[in-house]
Amino acid sequence: MDRFFEFTKNETNYKKESLAGLTTFLAMAYILFVNPSILAEAGMNESAVFVATALAAAIGTLIMGLLARYPIALAPGMGLNAFFTYSVVLTMGIPWELALFGVFCSGIIFIGLTTFGIREKIINAIPEELKYAVSAGIGLFIAFVGLQGAQIVVADESTLVTLGTLTSGPAALAAFGLVITVILMTLGVRGGIFYGMVITALAGILVGQIQPPGQIVSGVPSIAPTFGAAFTSLTDFSWDSSFIIGFIVVVLTFLFVDFFDTAGTLFAVANQAGFVKDNKLPRAGRALVADSSATVIGSILGTSTTTAYIESSAGVAVGGRTGFASIITALLFLAALFFSPLLGVVTSAVTAPALIIVGALMVSSLRLIEWQRLEIAVPAFLTVVSMPLTYSIATGIAMGFIFYPITMVLTGRGKQLNPIMYALFFVFIIFFLFLTP
Repeated sequence: MDRFFEFTKNETNYKKESLAGLTTFLAMAYILFVNPSILAEAGMNESAVFVATALAAAIGTLIMGLLARYPIALAPGMGLNAFFTYSVVLTMGIPWELALFGVFCSGIIFIGLTTFGIREKIINAIPEELKYAVSAGIGLFIAFVGLQGAQIVVADESTLVTLGTLTSGPAALAAFGLVITVILMTLGVRGGIFYGMVITALAGILVGQIQPPGQIVSGVPSIAPTFGAAFTSLTDFSWDSSFIIGFIVVVLTFLFVDFFDTAGTLFAVANQAGFVKDNKLPRAGRALVADSSATVIGSILGTSTTTAYIESSAGVAVGGRTGFASIITALLFLAALFFSPLLGVVTSAVTAPALIIVGALMVSSLRLIEWQRLEIAVPAFLTVVSMPLTYSIATGIAMGFIFYPITMVLTGRGKQLNPIMYALFFVFIIFFLFLTP
């Protein structure tokens, strides 16, 4: 074990790695309850999604630990689950079963692109400004979903949205949870988001806003409602040209967002751990194969795209340097399968603080955009603002990828763009022509 994970070379030991694995798990355990809550709005069985989430996280993290030997954990990604539910299912009207098949296809393509080295070329073709804008836009979208779910932001006939009644039960509980979570995060508490959810749920039970669970531990719920659903209804749909184009856009968007989410997370955590040498990450191919394999497995089990988690940096901060830490995290996700009764206390008011905080962390990428350059600022702004205002991540990405080539050509910098960007320009033009109301 010592030789396989190279404990001596990485100046670590079983104790450090075990503590790192536990720390990473606590930092990202909120996904066990937030992901089922979000995907349930798409019509999926919440208990089955809970099992799929835990298994996808456990299997993906295990593959990462054994294959790439990095202390990086994986789970269904925030933002990607929101895109799955609110953009693909609720806005585009694609059934969740078919959306899962789209996730499966994106994972298979991801594996192929990684195997043949094409992935790096595509990533390099897309300007950094758009990558930052997409990340920030998804952050705003997630925060908006959280505020809306907690009834802090509500519908209004005159202004479309307005401030809700903060003294109402859900809004007051969510506001309390947000304050608690901000305090924990500001104080640097590892797993602050998870502990914030726990405290909020307990407070909700104490004041009568949440029905207490009948039990804490139980058997593992059935995964049957979601397992294999990605393939069971493929013949139930009319695959006309418009439907096919819509499905292709969905797959490409899953692929696109996962591309940069994974790449950014891998390099950020690996750089923190000191693995990056000469701007290159050793065993990067193995790490990307682990990520894409986890997406394929997760889609079969019944959850949205699985990706690397930036919360892994919490484990690295306490000494995690090898894949053994990932093994510990994976085992803890398996143990979490027996705590499904707690799903009942995780209401939208409980998940809202987590969504808002995660959104705030994602929006930090805005600082990296050159706002003084209009040809960059306009496409970036349209990308960011379109996601929450149109309630669609795909629309935000499309806006940015259409306007960026236009502004670059008009400023005489069109030749600096990779031909792939022009291809994507026409793809998203088709998206607006055939897929928007």
